[in-house]
Order: sequence, then structure tokens, then C-alpha cells
Amino acid sequence: MYGQAGKKISKNSRFMLDLIHIVIGLAIVVMAVITFLNPETHLTLFPIIFFLAAVLNFVNGYFKIVQSGRSKKKKISGVLLLFMGLCLTALAVISAISLWR
Repeated sequence: MYGQAGKKISKNSRFMLDLIHIVIGLAIVVMAVITFLNPETHLTLFPIIFFLAAVLNFVNGYFKIVQSGRSKKKKISGVLLLFMGLCLTALAVISAISLWR
């Protein structure tokens, strides 16, 4: 029998990953709707939205790398997710500096 290449994630870890996706995803959607309804007064939510998106990418990248085992494709996709999280963090910092300066 062929097994999975990477480590198997426990049900608790899978549940926590799903819970993180749901909570942060809903927060991002709610803040984006509020921001686009009245952008002049809610511009300060943009850095928070970018930071939450970065957190999602970091979490996904970490779990992708942990699950990858010997699969280089999965490790590369996990590293790319971490890189995108880093880019979104930089975007959050740049937007925060430009808004609050």
C-alpha cells in the first residue's frame, strides 16, 4: 500500500486550521466591505486587512511545509506561501506608515 508522502495532520490540527481560516476570512471580508462602503473614514482598516491576509499565508505555508515530507513541490509551494506572507506584511507596514504619518 502506498502512504502519504508527508506527515499526517491530526484532527485537532486540521480543526484549528479550518477555524483559523473561517475566523480570519470572515474578519477580512467584513472589514473589506466596511472599508469599501465608506473608504474616507475607514482607510485605517487596510493595514489590518493586509496583515490578516499575511497571517493566513504564514499559517498555510507552515502547514504545507510540515505536511510535505519529501515532496519538493509541496515544500516549494509552502515556501512561496511564506514569501507571499512576507510580501503582504511589508505591504501592511508600508500602508500603515503612509496612512498614519
